[in-house]
Amino acid sequence: MGPDDPVGLIDLGATWDSGATAWMLVSASLVLLMTPAVALFYGGMSRAKSVLNMMMMTFGVVAVVAVIYPLWGWSMSYGNESIGGVFANPFEQFGLLGTFDGAAVDDFGVPMWVSVAFQVTFAMITTALIAGSLAERVKFSAWVIFVVIWVTLAYFPMAHMVWGGGILSGGEGSIAAALFGTTDGVANVAPIDFAGGTVVHINAGMAALVIALVIGRRPGFNKEGMRPHNLPMVMLGSALLFFGWFGFNAGSAFTADGLAGMAWVNTTTAAGAAMCGWMIYEKIRTGKPTSLGIASGAVAGLVAITPAAGALDPIGSLILGLIAGLVCAWAVSLKYKFNYDDSLDVVGVHFVGGIIGTVAIGFLATDTGLFYGGGGAQLLIQVIIAAVAILISGVVTLVIALILKYTIGWRISAEDELRGIDIAEHSESAYEAPTAASRLA
Repeated sequence: MGPDDPVGLIDLGATWDSGATAWMLVSASLVLLMTPAVALFYGGMSRAKSVLNMMMMTFGVVAVVAVIYPLWGWSMSYGNESIGGVFANPFEQFGLLGTFDGAAVDDFGVPMWVSVAFQVTFAMITTALIAGSLAERVKFSAWVIFVVIWVTLAYFPMAHMVWGGGILSGGEGSIAAALFGTTDGVANVAPIDFAGGTVVHINAGMAALVIALVIGRRPGFNKEGMRPHNLPMVMLGSALLFFGWFGFNAGSAFTADGLAGMAWVNTTTAAGAAMCGWMIYEKIRTGKPTSLGIASGAVAGLVAITPAAGALDPIGSLILGLIAGLVCAWAVSLKYKFNYDDSLDVVGVHFVGGIIGTVAIGFLATDTGLFYGGGGAQLLIQVIIAAVAILISGVVTLVIALILKYTIGWRISAEDELRGIDIAEHSESAYEAPTAASRLA
């Protein structure tokens, strides 16, 4: 121990790549910004009487995940003692204590502490996305309990399965290895999920669909207008998400190199194309492009390129983004056809966009994609990992949602839903009406 290592958990003699370390710390900070950005995005899409509750739900995720990730989240996701390739031993590296002394450097020359910093922000944003499907009708206490259980039983295992060497990775014992064999311990055809198509967007989107069905619709859904109360707030949230997404995607290169630069360019290209696609859909359908549409289109493109940012060229990214913008805009309308209350379009944007991006890799990957002469093997494994992610997330979420429904209950009272969840759950209002006293002050 010394003045720069007061708790004795850092190897002061280790050689770290300061450039890669700096890049990853910046990337982690950018991804951390995305959860407050979601609060703005979702808050603006909510009605005025529920904006604070929606923002509280996302900030609540930050509070909870920041506490439990160093306790057992990292260990379950990236620990060395894998249990069936589904999750790692939560007690092996509990609290991170004694974990990173000695050779505490990963393959990119970045301290493992920085890897923890980066990964905890992914756990936060993934869980926060689900909140958009539950707007205006659930107890804040039920949501917090759900966050603790869901991130433990759904997110941490999915991160291990895909990124931690589990059954959805390309390592020994994985589905890909069983199907295609291995060379030097790596599947001959490995799944591609560069930054979280399965772990983040399919996982959260499927959870959002299941939990919206379990909890039920808001009074008046599909019968009366429930329009966003503050579209400038929505656009600001979308802009900050766009900015933070460069940490999300380019940061997933884990060093400041050409791959990070390519991911940055592909991310921008896909988002722009998706914005165009969404506006085209609106122009055809209603005759007028909207601010909500272009903001949602940006997010749809960012979602779709997330798993593919390191595998596509800019032309492929443009095609992917355009498809995502068109299809996600159409998918959002399905909640009215099938009458499920996905309040803020999590299913249409994140679930559908995540599937599009994950599967499209099988067509558009420059090395192994079907359109580039790679055959159908990559497409097959991409479909399989998407399907398995849907199944696991759906089953785990359903069990958690039903247990909470029949124990503490999800819904606030019907009267509180009508008068507004901000007052009912938090005794606050985002927009106080002026009183006689305030006018005289």
